[in-house]
Amino acid sequence: PKQHDTTQLETMMKMLRLLLICVSLPSSVALIPLIDGGKGVPKLYDGYMNGQIAKQARTAVGKAIASGKKKIEVNFPPVPNVEEVRFGTPLNQKFGSTVVAKQLAVPGGYRPGSSVSRQLIGFSNLYWAKELAPSVGGLGKRVSVLSAEQVTYKEVKNPGVDFVASLGSGGTRGDASMKRGDSVIMVNPGGEETWDRLFSTYGSPSSPFVVMNNAYSTTYGLGNKRGYEEAYYLKRISKGWIFRQYPGPWQAYLEKPDNTLELLASYKEKPQLNEVAALVRDESFSRYAINNDRWMSGRL
Repeated sequence: PKQHDTTQLETMMKMLRLLLICVSLPSSVALIPLIDGGKGVPKLYDGYMNGQIAKQARTAVGKAIASGKKKIEVNFPPVPNVEEVRFGTPLNQKFGSTVVAKQLAVPGGYRPGSSVSRQLIGFSNLYWAKELAPSVGGLGKRVSVLSAEQVTYKEVKNPGVDFVASLGSGGTRGDASMKRGDSVIMVNPGGEETWDRLFSTYGSPSSPFVVMNNAYSTTYGLGNKRGYEEAYYLKRISKGWIFRQYPGPWQAYLEKPDNTLELLASYKEKPQLNEVAALVRDESFSRYAINNDRWMSGRL
C-alpha cells in the first residue's frame, strides 16, 4: 500500500509540473502540443506564429521517411496570406518580423524595403526548409537546399542546413557545394516534368528528396502524379481547405465566417480537387449564402 501511494504521489507531481509548464507558456503556445503539433488541420493563422505547422510538417515527413518513403512532397502556403503578399498584410508582416527574419538571423530583420519584406515568400520557404531539416536529414545526414525563389542568400546567417543556394547554381555557392548522398529539399522547383531530372542530378536513392511548396501545378489536381508521397499538404480552396498529414486521410474543411474550420469529409485515397472544392463551396452557400467571404469579413 505504501508503494502504491508513493507511485500515485509521483504521478500527481509529474502532472502538476506539466501543468505549471503549460501555464507559464504564452497562451498562443500553451494550447499547442509540445512535440508533434497535434493531429488535424492547424490553427489558422496562429499555426504560423507558434510553431504548430512546423511541428506537424516535420513529424509527418519523419513518419513518411521512417516508413521507407524517399520521394516526398510537402505543400502549404509559405506565408499566411499568399495572394496578398505584395500588400504587406498585418499577418504577413508579423510572420516575417517575429518568425522568419529572427529564425534565419537576417541582419536588420524585417523592415520596409528590406530584402525579407520584398522577398518574403523566398525567405519564408528557407525558414520552412530549416524547420524540416531535422526530419529530412535524420541522424548524421547532410541536408542541402536548392530554391527557385528570389532570395538574397548572403543575408541568411542561420540557414539551419549544410548547404543552401539557388536552383540555378548547379549545387555550388562560393567555396561550398552539395555532396553526393545529401538529403535534398527542393523549394518550388517548377512543373512535375522537371522533378525526375532534378532527382537524377541532385538526388540519391538512399537519401530523402523533398519537393517543398511548389507554387503551381501542371496537373490541376491535388498533390502530384509522379509518385511523391504527399506527407504534409494544406491547400486553400474556395470557402475552405484541403488537408493531409501522413499517414492520415485527406480531409475537406469548411472555413466559417468566424474563421474557425469544420471538418466536412475524410478520404482514404486522394480525392479529385473539383469534387472536394464543390462539396465545400456548396455547403458554404447552403449555410451562409454570400455571407462567407474572408475579404469582406477582414480575415487577413
